[in-house]
Amino acid sequence: MHRLKPLNDFIFGKTFGEKGDEEQLLSLLNAILAKTKHKKLVRIEIVEHRTFTAEVVGDKTSILDIRAAAEDGTRINIEVQLRDYGNMDRRSLFYWSREFASGLDRGDDYSRLANVIAINIVNFEAVHVDDFHTVFHLWEDTHRDCLLTDALEIHFIDVRKFNALPEKNIKNDPLHRWLTFFDQNISEDLLKELMNMDAAINKANEKLTFLANDKEVLRLYHMREMAQIDYNSGIKKAKDEGKLEGKIEGKIEIAQNLLKMNMPHDQIAKATGLTLEEINGL
Repeated sequence: MHRLKPLNDFIFGKTFGEKGDEEQLLSLLNAILAKTKHKKLVRIEIVEHRTFTAEVVGDKTSILDIRAAAEDGTRINIEVQLRDYGNMDRRSLFYWSREFASGLDRGDDYSRLANVIAINIVNFEAVHVDDFHTVFHLWEDTHRDCLLTDALEIHFIDVRKFNALPEKNIKNDPLHRWLTFFDQNISEDLLKELMNMDAAINKANEKLTFLANDKEVLRLYHMREMAQIDYNSGIKKAKDEGKLEGKIEGKIEIAQNLLKMNMPHDQIAKATGLTLEEINGL
C-alpha cells in the first residue's frame, strides 16, 4: 500500500487534529516543547475539529492548521507549510496574534489572555540559522535574561535541515523520532523500529493506514496535492513571465541607447535580437 505523506497538511490534520487523536498530538507537542523546558503536558484538548470539505481542501490558499489547548489554558496552534509562499515570519506572527486576541471577549480583563504557542513545521529555510528547531520569545535586546512576557512563543521546525543531519538520535530524542516518522521515504524496517519504540507513533501510523483505506480521504488527499502543485506552477509561470518581460525591457533600453548613438538599425537588430519593425517603433 502506498504510504500517504504524513506532512501533507490535510493528512496531518486528519492524523493529529481529530477527536481521538489526543495521544499522538500530546506526544508530538511534548517532543517539540521539550526544547524550552516546558512542564510536560499531561492532557490536551483539540479545540477545533475542522470539517475538511472539498471546497476547503481544494483551495490552495486555505490554512489547514491544528488548534489545541493545554490544561493550564495555554493555546497551541500547529501549521505545516512545505512550500515557501514568502513572508513566513509575518504570517506566523499574524496567526499567533489572531489566536492570542481570540481569547479575550469584549469587556474582559487583559489578564484573561492565555499564552499562545505557534508551531510551524516547514520544508524551507524560514530562519537563517543552522539549527533545524528554533524558538522565539520577547526578550529585551541588551538584557537577554529579561523576558517581557511568556505569552508569546513561536517555533520553527525545518524538516529539510533535520533530514540533512548526518545522524539522528531516535533512541533518546522523541522529536527526532517524530521527524523521522514524517519522512515520506522512510524504510519499512525503520518505521517498525520507531513504532516499537513509541506507542504514540504506532498509533499515528495506524491512523495513517486507516486513512489510506478511506476512498473519500484519498480523493481529498489527491485534491490537496494537486492544489499545491497548481499553486506552485502558477508561481513559476508568473516568475518566468516576469523574467521574460524583464529581458525584453532590457533589450528595448539597450536599443534606445544605441539609437541615440545613431547606430544603424540593422546593427541594433543584431545586437539586441529585436526585429527592425520593433526598433523602428521605438
